[in-house]
Amino acid sequence: MKNENFVDPTEFASVDVAIPVEEGGPTARTGFNYQDEIAVSFLLDMLENSAIEKIHCETHDDVIVVRTDEESSGRVAEFIQVKAGEPDKLWSVADLCKRKKGKPGTSIFETSLARDRHLEKARFRIVTLRDVNSVIRLLTYQDNAPARHQDAAERKEIIKKIQQKCPGFKSEKGNGADYWVDHCLWEVRHSEKSVKQHNELRIIQISFRDNRPLLPEQAEKLLVELRQKAKTAGDAKWSSERHLKIFSRAELRQWWERRLEEVVNGVSAPSGGKLRGKMEEAALPPDLVELAVDLRRRYAASFRTSRYMKADLGEELQGLVQAEVISLKAEYVAGNLNLDAPGFHALCLSRLDEVNAAHKLDNKDHSVFLKGCMYDISDRCMLRFVRPQ
Repeated sequence: MKNENFVDPTEFASVDVAIPVEEGGPTARTGFNYQDEIAVSFLLDMLENSAIEKIHCETHDDVIVVRTDEESSGRVAEFIQVKAGEPDKLWSVADLCKRKKGKPGTSIFETSLARDRHLEKARFRIVTLRDVNSVIRLLTYQDNAPARHQDAAERKEIIKKIQQKCPGFKSEKGNGADYWVDHCLWEVRHSEKSVKQHNELRIIQISFRDNRPLLPEQAEKLLVELRQKAKTAGDAKWSSERHLKIFSRAELRQWWERRLEEVVNGVSAPSGGKLRGKMEEAALPPDLVELAVDLRRRYAASFRTSRYMKADLGEELQGLVQAEVISLKAEYVAGNLNLDAPGFHALCLSRLDEVNAAHKLDNKDHSVFLKGCMYDISDRCMLRFVRPQ
């Protein structure tokens, strides 16, 4: 006997090709820095997770994550709404179901569930700055949490309250409030600053796993580039620039591997011009700047002249400098070092003196090489002495 409630998913178009019902996002993105930062976090997810196939920015929703379903080998589209402009209170079912001018279909819940109209199996996510109240708390739990069990009182309560606010609302596939609750994750990410810091840390972690460890300054540089990619995608129009709005994993991995190679193994300009800029930015005196430029020049000569230094020794010394710099910079960024820019510069030099004393490799003094290496790192835009804003 045919099930009258059965909906054949093949009757629906994929999110990758279906024209968005509305394209208001790109025209109203002023101040969407928080949303762009959230989008970057999902791009980083895709770099790490091979099950994620694509990321959409401002197509059918603020962000869409398209992944392979581990259970069915089909595709899942997770529709993500990012809410940055919020009142100073906890989110409630009333907020979730509040309709614009009382018009049905305009609440956050209804617009989210309405995304369930494509070939892919739909999941949903809400990302907010503010926390949720006790009724919605269930949505912040993972799928296997006891409170999400079919018979759990918490699950029944939230479904009942949503149905009371938005009675009878269903998606084009015939799914209602119970389906939305069972397939929705609510994430609270409390500030744009914390999301940025977490994204930068993740870039460093991914680079280590890819055997191309980045310094904080390098990670910050790549984070800026990813953020610009997300912004460009959000600003682009589906009708004429769809290719800019959808990132594939293959394309993103290709970009990532190329930029890692360029940033980690890039060749510095011989002039030391960027180093001068970094030191002037830190309000260091001109004579100290010139000495630093000269140290960097001597470092470059010693490292590239094989008769002066063996390659293995040079690489080992470079590693010592990079390890010390990344530790100091991480402490500086975290606010654990109460220093101004000249003070941080002095601390870096002092620590390298300690490294030189502790690692008398080949029984020679390598202070010039170690400090020149640090200045070379700065010249390649991977170390600033001022604290990042």
